[in-house]
Amino acid sequence: MMMKTALLSILLLEYSTAFQPAASTSLPRQLHPLQQAAAAADDGGSTNKKGDNKAMAFLRSKGRIGGAANMDFANAMGLDESPSGGSQKDTTGGTKKSKAAYVSCTTSGVIDDMSDPFPFTSSGSQWLGITDRVMGGSSNGSLTRETIDGKLANVLRGNVSLVSGNNGGFIQMATDLSLDPSEDAFVDAEKFDGIELTVYCEGVNEEEKFNVHLRNPACDRQMSSYRATFEVRPGQWATVRLPWDAFEGYGPGPEVTPFVPILRRLGVVSIGEVKDVVLAVANVGFFSVI
Repeated sequence: MMMKTALLSILLLEYSTAFQPAASTSLPRQLHPLQQAAAAADDGGSTNKKGDNKAMAFLRSKGRIGGAANMDFANAMGLDESPSGGSQKDTTGGTKKSKAAYVSCTTSGVIDDMSDPFPFTSSGSQWLGITDRVMGGSSNGSLTRETIDGKLANVLRGNVSLVSGNNGGFIQMATDLSLDPSEDAFVDAEKFDGIELTVYCEGVNEEEKFNVHLRNPACDRQMSSYRATFEVRPGQWATVRLPWDAFEGYGPGPEVTPFVPILRRLGVVSIGEVKDVVLAVANVGFFSVI
C-alpha cells in the first residue's frame, strides 16, 4: 500500500508540473515603435501564442506538420496569413540545420533560394500552406518542391473558389521571416527597396494576377496585411520586383497606418478570382536599387 501511495504521489506531481503556465518571456530591450505597439497584441497576445506552441509541438509529434516534402492542405482551415493544418508526408528525409548555420534574410537579402530541404527556407524559417476554409470558403490546394522548366521551386497548386458573398477566396504559400522569433518576431528590411521573386505560372489568360502579402506590427488582426499585385505571363519564368510603395494596407491597422518594412511574414497568394492555380516560386528575397 505504501508503494502504491508513493507512486500515485509521483504521478500527481508530474501531472501538476506539466500543466504549469510557462514563464513569461521578456521583450527585446530596443524595439521599433511599431514593434512596441504590437508586442502585446500580435496574434492574440503571448498567452495564446504559448498555447499555440504547445499545440504545434503535439501536432509535430503526431506527424501532422513539419518536415514535409509535400503539403496537401485541401481540407485545411486557415485565416489569411495564419497557419493551416492538413495532411503532410515526409519523403525527403531532410532535417533543418542548426540556427547557427543560417544567415538572417535581412543580412543576406535572401528569404529562400530553395537550397534547403522543403519545407525549410534558406534563411531558417518554414513554408506553410494556407486556405480560406475557416471563413466558409471551399478553396483547396497543395504545396510541393519540384523542378519546373529547369528551376527548383515551391509549387502552389489548387483551386480558388468564391462562395456567395465572399470575394476573398484564396490559397497561398507563406513563411515567417525571423531567424529567431523567440528573440524578435520581426525583421528590419528598411535598408532594402522591396521584394523580388522569380516566378512561373500556368493559366488561360494572357497574364495571370497574384499577390504578395506582408505582415508587420500594424497587422494586429489575422486578416490584416499589406498587399501588392503582380502579373506574369503563363509558361515562362519571370523576375518580379515590388517596391515598398506598391504595398497597400488592408484590414484593421494597415488601412490607417503607413507601411514600414518591419516584417513578420510574407505570403504569395492567389486571391479573389475563381481559377485553377499553378504558381511556382524559385527565389524570393529583397532588392536594392543602386
